[in-house]
Amino acid sequence: MGQVTLGSTGITVEKNAFGALPIQRISREDAVRLLRRAYEGGITFYDTARYYSDSEEKVGAAFRGMREKIYIATKTGSTTPEGFWKDLETSLGLLGTDYIDIYQFHNPSFCPKPGDGTGLYEAMCQAKEKGMIRHIGITNHRLEVAFEAVESGLYETLQFPFSYLASDREIQLVRACEKADMGFIAMKALSGGLITDSAAAYAYLAQYPNVLPIWGIQREGELDEFLSYIADPPALTGELAAVIEKDRRELAGEFCRGCGYCMPCPAGIEINTCARMSLLIRRSPSANQLTPGAQSMMKKIENCLNCGSCRAKCPYGLDTPALLRKNYRDYCEILAGKEI
Repeated sequence: MGQVTLGSTGITVEKNAFGALPIQRISREDAVRLLRRAYEGGITFYDTARYYSDSEEKVGAAFRGMREKIYIATKTGSTTPEGFWKDLETSLGLLGTDYIDIYQFHNPSFCPKPGDGTGLYEAMCQAKEKGMIRHIGITNHRLEVAFEAVESGLYETLQFPFSYLASDREIQLVRACEKADMGFIAMKALSGGLITDSAAAYAYLAQYPNVLPIWGIQREGELDEFLSYIADPPALTGELAAVIEKDRRELAGEFCRGCGYCMPCPAGIEINTCARMSLLIRRSPSANQLTPGAQSMMKKIENCLNCGSCRAKCPYGLDTPALLRKNYRDYCEILAGKEI
């Protein structure tokens, strides 16, 4: 896939980056080993966040003493300047560094701007002036906020979900970033696990010269797969194009991306897993999906309060309660027939 430059930042890296959300699920020792193997294999861009429990600490432990050899992007979800500065200082300490390459607002419900009354963008500018951060970015799951960020001219990078399941509007967003000389960081390039052919995902994204995909990695096998694509990048052959077309047909319509912004649920439902279980179990079947624990998780859907909280918070405008009910019905049918 070659290299990509993130717009006006001048950051140029292999078009193959490491999303560090999943490493919060593995031990510190395993995470450090995985991160160092990624670097040795050619990956130099690492994306994490203050919200990802101990992810920043693990990234810091892996790269202590070699800070200048990598790029680190992290995020703050704070809604106040006080919280912003607290998050930034915490991130710097955990990462073991005195600067962050790209500091991003983490999925805000609006586009922070100077003079909007929040003081958030002003805090970003102050942090940049002090040398604590080098570039200002924003992440989002809402198209209207993302387009506003691009049009504002205030941000150097945008991080947004992008895969071969993207709509025409999402492709327009990528093009708008390219025109604005704004770096585009693609999260969820495997659509939260619904895309199971990484070669097809990789080949599709290769068509967009301004896009840097960050792959969520927590296993060595996954890492080996993506590292192999540096030396031998998959081409978008007729065979892979057929895989993409088949997936688009199967996943057409409304489906949960698993972003988790609908959480927490007042009834204790694990919405971001339960609302897409029928897709997951058919696309990447595992006996773990039918264990007593998994059955108990799905049964909680019966306790749905129909309060509408998840629907109101979904950045994709999904009717989440309806998706939960559908997935529960499908799951019970699969369970009865043991179709796995």
